[in-house]
This record gives sequence, C-alpha cells and structure tokens, in this order.
Amino acid sequence: MNWTSIGKRLGAALVVMIGISMLIFAIARVMPGDPARIALGPNASAEQVAALRAERHLDAPLPVQYFEFLKALSRGDLGKSLYTNRPVTTDIAQFLPATLELCIVSAIVMVLLGLPIGILSAHFRGRMPDHLGRLVALIAVCTPAFVWGVILQLFFGYFWPIFPIEGQLMQSTPVPPHVTGFLLIDTLAAGNGAAFLDALYHLVLPATALAMSGLGQCARLTRSNMIEVYDKPYVEMERAYGFRPFRIATRYAFRPAFIPTLTILGLEFAAMLGNAFLVEKVFGWPGLSRYGVEVIIRKDLDAIVGTVLIIAVAFLIMNVLVDILVGVVNPRIRLAAGKG
Repeated sequence: MNWTSIGKRLGAALVVMIGISMLIFAIARVMPGDPARIALGPNASAEQVAALRAERHLDAPLPVQYFEFLKALSRGDLGKSLYTNRPVTTDIAQFLPATLELCIVSAIVMVLLGLPIGILSAHFRGRMPDHLGRLVALIAVCTPAFVWGVILQLFFGYFWPIFPIEGQLMQSTPVPPHVTGFLLIDTLAAGNGAAFLDALYHLVLPATALAMSGLGQCARLTRSNMIEVYDKPYVEMERAYGFRPFRIATRYAFRPAFIPTLTILGLEFAAMLGNAFLVEKVFGWPGLSRYGVEVIIRKDLDAIVGTVLIIAVAFLIMNVLVDILVGVVNPRIRLAAGKG
C-alpha cells in the first residue's frame, strides 16, 4: 500500500468518524431520561436542574448542540462528564491505558495459542490432534468471554489459587509513579521488577478470558487456510521433491494462509476494546470499557460520545494498519493498491 492509498483510507476513515459521531450523538440524546436530573439526583431542585441543562447546552436544539460539540472537538475537547465533573479526555486518559494493556496482552495470547492450534490441526488433518484442536477452537468461540472469566476464576483463583482474580496489583505492592498509564511500562520505568511481575501476574486470567473468542477464530481460520494451501499443486510438488513437512508448512503454506488470518486478528483486537467491559467487570479491572458501561447507565452524554469515538478510532486505525501489513506480507496486493 503506497502513501496515496493510505491517504485515501485515512480520508474515508475521517468521513466514517463524522458519520459515527452524528449517529452516537443523536442516539445519546434521545435515550430516555433527563441527564441533568440523573446527574444531580432526585433531591436537586428544578432550578438546579435547569441551570445545569443551560450550562451544558442541553436545552438547545439538537443541531446546535452538535455544532457546539464539533467546535469543541476541533480543539480536542470532548466535553465534561456530568458525573465526575471532569473533562472527558481526562477520564479517558485515566482508564484507556488499562484497557489497551489488557487488549494487547490478550492479542499476544490469541496469536501465541491460536496460530499453533490452527497449524497443528491442518498438519494432522483428520487425526486426533486435528479433532482436539477443532474442539478447543469451537468451545473457545462459543463461550462468551465473561463466562471464561468466571471459569478461570473458579479453577485458578479458588480451587487452585495460582493467580489473583481481581485488580491490577496486590494491595501490598506500591503503585509506581504515573508515567504512561501502562502499568507494565511504569513498573519497569520505576525499576521495580517485583511490581512488574505482580502486574503481569494479574493480567494472566483476564487477558486469557478476553483472548479466547479470538483465539478460536484464529485457530479455525488458520486451519482452513492452511488446508486450502496444502491442496495447491505447488505444495504437492514440494512434497514430491521430498521436502520435510515442517519446511513446507513454515516456508510455503503458512505465509499465504496467514494473510486472511491477519485481517481477522486486527479486527479481533479492535473488537476487544468494545467487548472487554464484562471481563473488566468480572475481574474488577479499571478500564475504559467498564467506564463506558457506567456512563451509559448514568446517561452521561459527553462521556458516552467520547468513549464510543475512541473505540471507533481504534477500529479505523486497526483497519488501516491491517491493510498496510497485508500489503507488506503480500507484495501483489501492494502493487494492486498502487495501480488503483
């Protein structure tokens, strides 16, 4: 993919972002309930509610509200939370790193387990490892992430208390100074190896629970793509030349089979940002997804729009990155994009 193609994709992404902002802005404001009344509570007077509505432009027509929102957004201002009374950008900056850290580790788990299961299933097609791999992938896909969270908590938190089941650090572990918001990085920056291991230990169960669905998809897709490539004439020719199965799998079959899987991996990673809320709830994880659910329940208008926009931006960025990576892995796609 050349720079022109990247520019076109970014332009299309900007149009999509504007459409998403209009849609979520309208939906948030037509949801039942008065956000000012919910924020101030049942004991607030009518004058206080009216004052808050006027302060946040909630009594203005919807197009005027959206225009004010776009003006503020052009300055990087996502508005102020009705509940925390802080800028939404401050809230997001506080909660987003924890979710990103969880999703990144989940993606690593997804790749490290999903790809080998798919490759082994394809290699041993029709035999016991294949049946076992397909069963594991099917169960992983069919079981919701929060159920995996409860199962992992039961087995590895209660029956065999190996891993912690809540939070990011033990209470006895000192919290490192805030540098990036990513706990693994901040603990390393502080030179605190024990805190780093503690943070990593706390990530094992929630990251595994969040990765399971994508892991199953990754394994199933890798298997089917590998089998399709194995049936190609040029792979049959490699077998006829007597090349070892490991060389055929890694050098000739995996690369073309990985391209469709790479696309799914990118979308699965972006989807984790939106799907992580139940896992974060189960494990008491202070992330953006849990924050997003709470602001929806409170009808915290600016916070709802800000959270959804951040997740939408993540989707769009991942789409562009995946297109670039696919072009790097497969030069024919890069050349075709350049001609287009």
